[in-house]
Amino acid sequence: MFFLKKNIKFSDLFPNEKYKQNFRIKDIKPLGVAKKNDITFFESINYKNLASNTQASICITTKNIERYLPKKIHKVIVKNVMIELVRVTKILYPLADIDYPDLTLKKPVKSNHKKVKFGNNVLVGKKVKIGKNSTIGSNSIIESNVLIGKNCIIGSNVIIKNSIIGNNVVIQDSCNIGQKGFGFIPNKEKNIKFPHIGKVKIEDEVEIASSCTIDRGSIDDTIIGKNTYLDNQVHVAHNVQIGSNCMIAGQVGFAGSSKIGNNVSIGGQAGISGHLKIGNNVKIGGGSGVVKNIQDNQIVMGYPAIPLKEFIRKNKKDHERN
Repeated sequence: MFFLKKNIKFSDLFPNEKYKQNFRIKDIKPLGVAKKNDITFFESINYKNLASNTQASICITTKNIERYLPKKIHKVIVKNVMIELVRVTKILYPLADIDYPDLTLKKPVKSNHKKVKFGNNVLVGKKVKIGKNSTIGSNSIIESNVLIGKNCIIGSNVIIKNSIIGNNVVIQDSCNIGQKGFGFIPNKEKNIKFPHIGKVKIEDEVEIASSCTIDRGSIDDTIIGKNTYLDNQVHVAHNVQIGSNCMIAGQVGFAGSSKIGNNVSIGGQAGISGHLKIGNNVKIGGGSGVVKNIQDNQIVMGYPAIPLKEFIRKNKKDHERN
């Protein structure tokens, strides 16, 4: 939808591999959502349950964990899954590793956006769709193919790209949404840049306060669930998925690929490490550092974040020692 994809056959990507049928590659998807003719990847045993049920036709993986994949899937065995995934993604999506400026941007044509109000100096790309009764503030940029629903308020100095936004969404001033995330594979000679071919999906009734940054997904999508509120200066990294009815206070940071449940509250300046799962109805105290998964209905605080009662006991003991 947002990135040019080449029509590539299996043999073009993997000339040394043998396969019954030389089909065209449909897409690259995570284990849990990949379908027939898709490529997926399996680099960690932590995802063995998803691997065992994947419906992809091809999986890039390593020798020591290939046994967890279905027998019918074609396994491309490599030493480093992520480096191979970068190679394949760059061939399929050659323009996804850099955010090139949208050179189609122009002043909005009112006949194309009926019942939409625009401030001064707004620029809109090709094939942008904006629902009725929405307002776009001055100096904002809506890049090509972005979809914005009905009754939305987009503030001034906002940049939106590679995103699908629902109805009744409020995005306040100076937010940046849909840009490439911080994706690199460390290498001794040169860090390898990871293309980001996902998008940002913001569901209905979400409110995002000033100066927030929401990166698009790398292979998966970044998602903000219905009726979730983000305070000022929150950073949401690539592939993060935040559930519905969440309350995220100012300057919270989410590292890539973490999944946050529904009805979660997070205090200001807390940090959530990457690839974690935070359950439903969780409360995380301000300034906490979350470095491991949290089950449903937990209240945690501190660095590293621990259950609140344990945190209080520990602080009391430390105080008594001093």
